[in-house]
Amino acid sequence: MNDWPDGWTDDRNGRYGRGSADAQPEGARVMRHVQRPAAPSQRPPVPQQQSQGYDDAYDSGYNTGQVYGTPQGGGRGGGPRVPDRGGVRAPGPAPDWRRRIKIGSIVLLVAVLGTSIGTYFWADGKMRREVDLAKVIDRPKEGDCTTYLIVGSDSREGMTAEEKKKLHTGSAEGKRTDSMMILAACGSGNTMISLPRDSDVEIPKFVGSESGKTFPAQGRRVKLNAAYAEDGPELLVRTVEHNTGLRIDHYAEIGFAGFANIVDSLGGVEMNIEKGFKDKKSGADFQAGKQTLNGEQALAFVRTRYAFAESDLARTKNQQKFLSALASQAATPGTILNPFKLYPTMGAGLDTLIVDKDMSLFDLGEMFFAMKGISGGEGTSMNMPINGTRGGNLVWDRAKVQQLVQQIQNDEKVTVTGK
Repeated sequence: MNDWPDGWTDDRNGRYGRGSADAQPEGARVMRHVQRPAAPSQRPPVPQQQSQGYDDAYDSGYNTGQVYGTPQGGGRGGGPRVPDRGGVRAPGPAPDWRRRIKIGSIVLLVAVLGTSIGTYFWADGKMRREVDLAKVIDRPKEGDCTTYLIVGSDSREGMTAEEKKKLHTGSAEGKRTDSMMILAACGSGNTMISLPRDSDVEIPKFVGSESGKTFPAQGRRVKLNAAYAEDGPELLVRTVEHNTGLRIDHYAEIGFAGFANIVDSLGGVEMNIEKGFKDKKSGADFQAGKQTLNGEQALAFVRTRYAFAESDLARTKNQQKFLSALASQAATPGTILNPFKLYPTMGAGLDTLIVDKDMSLFDLGEMFFAMKGISGGEGTSMNMPINGTRGGNLVWDRAKVQQLVQQIQNDEKVTVTGK
């Protein structure tokens, strides 16, 4: 069988064409598999640099790759052809550093937000919202400032016998108020007012926090800390509001153990003690000068009263001074941005801090920053104005108290002073 196309032979003796015996070959014939070039008027012009001297009347297809069946315009994907560099891949595009930095910033922001949100819910879940101010009756009008009643109790909750001995707390059952102060966070300036525990006050009509029973006013005058001992935080708030005319927005209370643990978690609190003093009952033994107090020493510092001539008033001044220093050192970037300090400090404080049901972490933060502002000279710290005694109790100066309350309610700069 002959595989040659029609009209061809496999004669190899110099003859050409269709078996012709002519010595000269036939004229050129068009091969079937070669595509006839388009007319010059129909072909796209060949760029000058591609012709390289070849006759434009004939296009062999080498310039477009059509000889080998490659689509015009490049490789298999139709993209531009990459020059052959002897097996070396052409370098890729330069990295887009702007895009990488943008993506990295977004990832970092998401991580920070996630950590912050997680910390918020963790801390919020640890807050002990045990005081219900809705049970307080006959409340004064709301003012322009946010007011906090801050209480230090002698609660020994959770303390071992060894801890009680170390901290010189004794082993009394129940709890009483060791310190009380009003903190007013105002736009015009923050004010911290200590309420001496021996203040002479009247117990007003109130509703029992547990029984729900209404107790009528009997005109009883007692020391301020007796209100807490009688019916807890709700009656204390009711008594403070009745005797001052100032509405309390939030309540915060901390016991002995929590106070000492917060100080230790911070690595101590630096204080400048102007005059040294000793007190066997509290365990205080301080020299004058700047020093860092640990939890045990800090508790002794704020509890000491018998080492001073004006025992209660001198103690409240020390309490204000220490709390301001504590807040100042706790509310710093070194603590807030350091998880190895932040979490132990918050854990130590929130586990033992008792607050009202409406207090949020934001309110708690505002309270600490307000105390910090006072220590930095951006506010006022004072004792409740005193005007004599009654049966050993300290009597408040009614005129000054009314002026002080009015200035706080109206968010005015406090000009009243107390001893």
